[in-house]
Amino acid sequence: MKIAVISCIHGNYEALEAVLLDINRQKAQKIYCLGDLVGYGPYPNAVVEQIRSFDIPTVQGCWDEDIVEGLNACECSYPSLLAEKRGRVAHEWTNKEVYPETREYLAQLPHTLKENNLCFVHGSPHSNHEYLLPEMDAFAALERVLASDADVLFCGHTHIPYVRTLDSGQLTVKINRPNTKEEQIGFTTPIKKIINVGSVGEPRHGRPNATYVIYDTDTEEVILREVKYNYQITCAAILDAGLPPIFAWRLARGLEFAEKADDPTHVCER
Repeated sequence: MKIAVISCIHGNYEALEAVLLDINRQKAQKIYCLGDLVGYGPYPNAVVEQIRSFDIPTVQGCWDEDIVEGLNACECSYPSLLAEKRGRVAHEWTNKEVYPETREYLAQLPHTLKENNLCFVHGSPHSNHEYLLPEMDAFAALERVLASDADVLFCGHTHIPYVRTLDSGQLTVKINRPNTKEEQIGFTTPIKKIINVGSVGEPRHGRPNATYVIYDTDTEEVILREVKYNYQITCAAILDAGLPPIFAWRLARGLEFAEKADDPTHVCER
């Protein structure tokens, strides 16, 4: 079966529409969504309504969680105090904009979805806010997949698509207990995969094109799709909504931040 996996739409209705049309052209039989339906973008309610109308199985993203529960997670990944302030502006704007039914929908989303040997999360099996980066230590990456009890772990959150294959191998754990001899436990893991599907609505791979993944459950083929759309419409809507103009700037360039360096004065307040 051919499935499509999307993530990180961030209130970008134009990008979502373009991706759904492309998924239809690819003849995918099912769609999964890895969350972050809202945040940064100007159309949070329209995006949620479209996801619901297609009855797409969806997990809760970190932005979805924060709109429901408030800013309860430490976002030390912001590169500067200025970037954190902009994130708070986006949260406050989105929090005021969403309809009650939108908030209710986001609140009931699960943190994990399973389908046979596939697992779908936003950040990682441990947290919506954890980034599974491609350079993550191989043992730690393997632990995340094993924690999901799956062979293929689909994630988003980083907004940069990649496929990482964790080769099968023998793992050995040595245990020292008081008054006993050293115990050695070994087990073999089959090949595992982490597939980051990138971002529909706020790509950060250096281009404004929306990204998502097509996965064939029979052949295990992974296709990273990149879809062009009229991002200028979303950029104009961001400005019209009174959101920080830098959101339109980075959307048009497919970049994360305008700042190049950390702010040494930035101290975590939480």
